[in-house]
Amino acid sequence: MKESTELDKSVEHRGRLTAVLALATLISAFGSSFQYGYNVAAVNSPAPFMQQFYNKTYTDRYKEPMGEDLLTLLWSLSVSMYPLGGFFGSLMVAPLVNKLGRKGTLLFNNIFSIVPAIMMGVSEIAKSYEIIIVARFIVGICAGLSSNVVPMYLGELAPKNLRGAIGIVPQLFITIGILAAQVMGIRNILGNSTGWTIMLGLTGIPAVIELVLLPFFPESPRYMLIQKGDEKNSRKALQRLRGRDDVDAEMEEMCLEDQSERAEGRLSVLSLLSQRSLRWQLVSIIIMNMGQQLSGVNAIYYYADSIYGSAGVNEKDVQYVTVGTGAVNVFMTVAAVFIVESSGRRLLLLLGFGICCGACVLLTVALNFQESVSWMPYISIACVIIYVIGHAIGPSPIPSVVTTEMFRQSARPAAFMVGGSVHWICNFAVGLIFPFMERGLGPYSFIIFSVICLVTLIYIWVVVPETKNKTFLEVSQMFAERNKTEIKVGDGDLPLKDTKESLESAEKITAF
Repeated sequence: MKESTELDKSVEHRGRLTAVLALATLISAFGSSFQYGYNVAAVNSPAPFMQQFYNKTYTDRYKEPMGEDLLTLLWSLSVSMYPLGGFFGSLMVAPLVNKLGRKGTLLFNNIFSIVPAIMMGVSEIAKSYEIIIVARFIVGICAGLSSNVVPMYLGELAPKNLRGAIGIVPQLFITIGILAAQVMGIRNILGNSTGWTIMLGLTGIPAVIELVLLPFFPESPRYMLIQKGDEKNSRKALQRLRGRDDVDAEMEEMCLEDQSERAEGRLSVLSLLSQRSLRWQLVSIIIMNMGQQLSGVNAIYYYADSIYGSAGVNEKDVQYVTVGTGAVNVFMTVAAVFIVESSGRRLLLLLGFGICCGACVLLTVALNFQESVSWMPYISIACVIIYVIGHAIGPSPIPSVVTTEMFRQSARPAAFMVGGSVHWICNFAVGLIFPFMERGLGPYSFIIFSVICLVTLIYIWVVVPETKNKTFLEVSQMFAERNKTEIKVGDGDLPLKDTKESLESAEKITAF
């Protein structure tokens, strides 16, 4: 009984949230993830004033007003360069995190935030809309890197019983970034003819803060041990993160993973695509990232004002409704942080995609009848808010958490590179295609999003297992059964039972 009590205390102590872990999470998420969300929404409210600047600049140069088609093209480029940059940023993930480490990549990534922030801030003085378009591409690279590296970094810092909650924090800061941009975009603040350049330039401030503070926090212990072979510094980093000297149980688990990595070798993106042992993991992250982006979430964020306008909201009130929606998004993501460890990842994904599917169907009906029924515009707004709630609890935050958990150290960078590339390609496609869908299909465009949500939900129900409170090796073994392969450690195979026994043995050693 005494032994059991001591073991329970040890496990509880091992999983606590220390000051170092909490601060590393907050600084990396604010310095990197916040910017992703901020730049998604930063060009929404000031769009009319930015387009006026484009037109005025063109007129001053060429002594004639800009044609409507050219203005539409330039504005589409200004919006779509951001996800296109995100795609190229995702392609840089694997080489950078393997070379510079997780923390090192985040610090390097600040270049892609500070430089475009300055460019956008001086664009009006320089009388150049080309600067804005180029800067949007560069800050997109920043978002592409941060959207993949921050979840990877925090997933490797966190103990397994907190990995889901901490893994959602980057998405929380993305939603806070979106809300901050929506608030700053109110006409009386910075969303006006004199404040929009300041609003765009503010994106560099979180990067400066991260550049100053993050060097004081540890690199990923897993990266240092498994990829660099530096056991001494890995142990020191783990001791700082856990707030105690006795970290033998986790070091044992990482050593087991290291043995497995040595047996199977390091994986590039090409070898990842051809690995039978990772087939279903790879398909799963591709489906989840496609479902996340093609479910219509970015159609709502990129074109929120026009959606509310078509729902009958007064033009002057649209900005406040948009801010309210952003606040709901933040609140529900906070809720996901607190419930993900009890409810599990799989349930939140299923619930989230189910809510999004239903909301899209109802929104289609509401938009079709809003002209004939006086109260129907309010139903349309409610559908959008319900959709945002559904997306915030599952499809938005969980895929990056599950990507971290489905892959071991050697495959994780390449997996994030593949998942991130799919994420940003789909993001780009929706931003580019949705206006044409809205024009051609009208309200029925949301039926396409509902079908995508349903297909993704069915796939998750059939294929994706629950990964909460599992070690990376245990998750790999769960998929090994579906892939019909064995997880190798050293010269032999390590069944799941032996993995658990080894880890339980290490925990008992820790307890004494």
